[in-house]
Formats: sequence, structure tokens, C-alpha cells
Amino acid sequence: MKIFFSIYLLLVLSLSVYAQDNLSIQYDYANTLYKTGQYFDAITEFKRLLFFNREKKYSYEANSLIGKCYKAGAKFDDAIKYFSVAELNTNLTEQKIEAKFQIVRANILRRTTNRALEILNELEKEIPGKQLSDSVNYWKGWAYMFADNWKEASGAFAKIKSNHELKKLCDQIGNDKVSVTFTKVISYILPGSGQIYTGNILSGLMSLGWNILGGYLTVNSFVEDRIFDGAVIGSLIWLRFYRGNIQSAENLAVQKNIDISNKALR
Repeated sequence: MKIFFSIYLLLVLSLSVYAQDNLSIQYDYANTLYKTGQYFDAITEFKRLLFFNREKKYSYEANSLIGKCYKAGAKFDDAIKYFSVAELNTNLTEQKIEAKFQIVRANILRRTTNRALEILNELEKEIPGKQLSDSVNYWKGWAYMFADNWKEASGAFAKIKSNHELKKLCDQIGNDKVSVTFTKVISYILPGSGQIYTGNILSGLMSLGWNILGGYLTVNSFVEDRIFDGAVIGSLIWLRFYRGNIQSAENLAVQKNIDISNKALR
């Protein structure tokens, strides 16, 4: 009887070791696919690993890497889902923090800035400490940059280091960007000046020229007692050029700021 029990026990242990070896091989294979950028295939293999992962040995790693695969493919909603599952499948503080930072990064990329900042503030309260605080401020800075709030981003990086390289970049972008409000105001006062302010000199000169021509034709018509002609030219031509000048200046200012921001992010 003891012999049969020993054989049975040996068989169970052998099967357990064999299963664990197979899981290890499966994990290594899926991880290789991830590292070589074959994200779709890696997701499939990690999900297969999770299906056979009865003892949940690879639950954190597999879910975390599935999240990274989805993030690499710009599937940010799916990425956040798997990072959240990974966080629930570990008791280690470091892994929980890593999962939260991954969720923050995915939120930054999908431009849900408020959610990213909310998680970072929670992290800061739950686990105080200089090193974590620096990481929190670092990702706060990135969240603000992607939200086109370069002043707040500069402040976040300054909390890490007063002369932080990214703080300098944010300050530079703040200086380079043009004021959309100022552009509109000067365009009201002098047509074409808004375009020139944004660096579009030719467009500004053309706008100024068309407005001068429209104004001249309108005034000349009234001087020569051609009231109807003056009213038509003034309302249909001159007013059209004047309004167009303001809209054009505003659009150019907005586009210039977008270009400056995108260049900085790249």
C-alpha cells in the first residue's frame, strides 16, 4: 500500500513540475515575442499562459506585459484594463506602484489628463518619500505637457530639480508660443499685423493690401456720391476682407502654437 502511495505521490509531483516547466517555457516564448515587437502574437501567447496558470504564478507579469503590448499598439483602454488586473494580482508594493505608473502613462497618451493626475496624487498621499515624489512629479510634468499646459509642467519638473532639462524645455516653449488673444486684438486695430506677428509676413502684407484697397474703394464711392456702390463694396468686399483678416490671424496663431508644442513633444 505504501509503495502505491509513494508511486502516486511521485507521479503527482512529476506532473506538477512538468506543468511548471511548460508554463515557464510558455512565458519565455511570449516574452520573446514581446521583446521583438510581435505584440499581437505576444498577447495571444500571454493569454494562453494565463489560461493554464492555475496557481497564478505569472498573473502579474503576464497581465502587465499584455498591457504593454496594447499600449505599444495604441490600444490604451485595453492597456489600462490589463495594467489594473496586474495590480490586483500582486502583493508587492513595488509591482503595485509600477502598475499604477503604467496606468498613468496610458492615460497621458490617450489625453485623459485629469485621471492621470488623480492617480499620481493618490500615489503621493499613500506612499510618501523623495524618490517616489520625484517620479510622481516627473509624470505630472509629462501629463501637463501632453495637455499643452507648459507652465504647470515646468513647475512639476522644478520640484524635482530647479534646473531640470525638461523644465528648461517647458520654459522655452512658453516663451516661443504666441498669444492668440493679442494676435486677434492687433488684427482688429491694423489688418495684417496679426499674421506678421505669427511670422506669416506675406499673408499679413496681402491682408493689409486687400483691406486698404477695400477701404479706398468704399470711401471713394461715398466721396463721389455713389452711395449704393459704397454700401455694397463696404459690406461685401471690405468687411469680408476685414473679418477674414481676423479669422486668418487667429487660425495662424493657433496652428503655430500647435506646431511648437508638437515639435517639443517629439
